[in-house]
Amino acid sequence: MVDIKSKLDVERMKVAGKLASDVLVMIEPYVTQGISTEELDQICHDYIVNKQKAIPAPLNYKGFPKSICTSVNHQVCHGIPDKRILKKQDILNIDITVIKDGYHGDTSKMFFVGKPSIQAKRLVELTYDALKIGIKTVKPGATIGDIGHNIQVYAEKNHCSVVREYCGHGIGKEFHEEPQILHYGKPGKGTEILEGMCFTIEPMINQGSKYCKTLQDGWTVETKDGRNSAQWEHTLAVTKNGVEVLTKRHEESI
Repeated sequence: MVDIKSKLDVERMKVAGKLASDVLVMIEPYVTQGISTEELDQICHDYIVNKQKAIPAPLNYKGFPKSICTSVNHQVCHGIPDKRILKKQDILNIDITVIKDGYHGDTSKMFFVGKPSIQAKRLVELTYDALKIGIKTVKPGATIGDIGHNIQVYAEKNHCSVVREYCGHGIGKEFHEEPQILHYGKPGKGTEILEGMCFTIEPMINQGSKYCKTLQDGWTVETKDGRNSAQWEHTLAVTKNGVEVLTKRHEESI
């Protein structure tokens, strides 16, 4: 069942969303050649807990051992920060979710380590454009299928593929709520979008095939063909006339 948020709910989610986006801004200068993903996790954890007085939602969520997700190159999502050292031309997704006063804010961003390859830069930019296309689709009366369809058409037109196994989700007092937001689909199908819904859009776009595998750690997802994957994510609130991006950063025009 989809939970329709009150104005007070949305205001509180704006606070959590701003905190999550602030973590991504804070961590950017640290994403450099020679740092480990474990060190990035510790910096984010300390900032969320000590400065923001908030809770890192991933920590101990269904057994996840860290406070953020770090997915490098061909890792699709849910990468566990570890002793891996970032090197030149890596691409990295950092996924942040914070809880503030009982409400969740969830967002992720791609980072370049040094100058990326032409192909990696294209994939990252294309995936961000796919996210923006999904966001522009959101308004009362549209459907979840419209979002997925528009993202899928754009990605496949650009000779990339959309990951099927993982999707966006409703969000609020719970980390994952209904509805599920697939990043592929058919126009006019699925749940109707209503004012007061809050959910994430977080397309995972692969350079090669759409097929993925989960590693033995039970969390980290990689592309089966070893080619790069990219992901961006925002938390949204559906308004009377469209959508508000609750995790928007200052540099963004969406």
